[in-house]
Amino acid sequence: MTGRRVGVAVVGLGGAVATTAVAGVELLRLGTGDMSGLPLAGRTDLVPYEALVFGGWDLAVDDLAKAAQVHRVVEPAHLEAVAEPMQEIRPWPAVADPAYCRNASGANVVPVGPLRGRVEHLRADLRRFQQTQGLDRVVVVNLASTEARPDPGAPVLAELDAFEAGLDHDDAAITPGLLYAYAAIQEGCPFVNFTPSLGAEVPALLQLARRQGVPVAGKDGKTGQTLVKTVLAPAFRSRALTVEGWYSTNILGNRDGQILDDPSSLASKLDTKGSVLNQILGYDVDDHVVRIDYYRPRGDAKEAWDNIDLIGFLGQRMQMKIDFLCRDSILAAPLVLELVRLIDEAARRGEAGAQEQLGYFFKAPTTSDGRPPEHALHAQERMLLSWLDQPA
Repeated sequence: MTGRRVGVAVVGLGGAVATTAVAGVELLRLGTGDMSGLPLAGRTDLVPYEALVFGGWDLAVDDLAKAAQVHRVVEPAHLEAVAEPMQEIRPWPAVADPAYCRNASGANVVPVGPLRGRVEHLRADLRRFQQTQGLDRVVVVNLASTEARPDPGAPVLAELDAFEAGLDHDDAAITPGLLYAYAAIQEGCPFVNFTPSLGAEVPALLQLARRQGVPVAGKDGKTGQTLVKTVLAPAFRSRALTVEGWYSTNILGNRDGQILDDPSSLASKLDTKGSVLNQILGYDVDDHVVRIDYYRPRGDAKEAWDNIDLIGFLGQRMQMKIDFLCRDSILAAPLVLELVRLIDEAARRGEAGAQEQLGYFFKAPTTSDGRPPEHALHAQERMLLSWLDQPA
């Protein structure tokens, strides 16, 4: 791996998760960061964190040092240490449309035009990034705000030919997130969708990824409350404890929370958070409630609270309560870095299409044939490590 440089083109480069990830890599370059939160830090067979080069798109024009200062996730002393290299990174104008994300706005945008024109703009950005930075490969990661979901069963998303025709006719079901995924795959760039928005997991783009020989992974990073569910639910099933109800609520005050204050974006998020439990347990939990509320004073310090009602031997009822006071971006950023290293490795091995072994990182893992994914964390970890340990 020595000497390789891998570009990371981030959709939403100025956001809290992206700026935290960049700051973390810069601190590692200085030798001042530790490896906490990086589950694959010991894997020297993957591209080093220090070999990652960042660029990408955002609605805001602020350099990454200023953006990180606004988000208030990175400690001031850490940010001061890496301010110089972060000031040198400014987002490229983003392809966006307020019709799909009403609570996101900014002046750093590509003028709305035909879908084909927007795709060509994104592809040109990726080529320029690779050439000017002398990169061996570029990976595209979607960290943008959650979009409203079009109908996932829309004909334009079902087949590649229909998707191509939809681009030519500006089909309203093709969202900005889908444009980024399409542009990445056409440029041969592995694509990671860390958001609940539609991306390369739609059938049309999975077809394209297989045809182009490009690995893709997603969707919606599994960081906090859903991580807890995918650890506890298998334990309850193993011990034959019936889950009668599971009430989950989240309060957060960062930009992600503000975006999710819009019902159309919230619906996309709840869909990925709510689908996990029934599949792990093997039965429907009728009283499974998931809430996400924007509460500005909380900032990036999210509170995820769970009340679990259980039925045990002789019909006796029990309860478990969990209050996870977490840092949203601190949990997410290291997973993004690991996904970049892993999907780069998948590309190096010649893998194409959905990378099911990366489901360990997602609430709604993409499968190659649309079958229900594995959600239990221990099983996902076993699948990932087994793949990593195979001879390349």
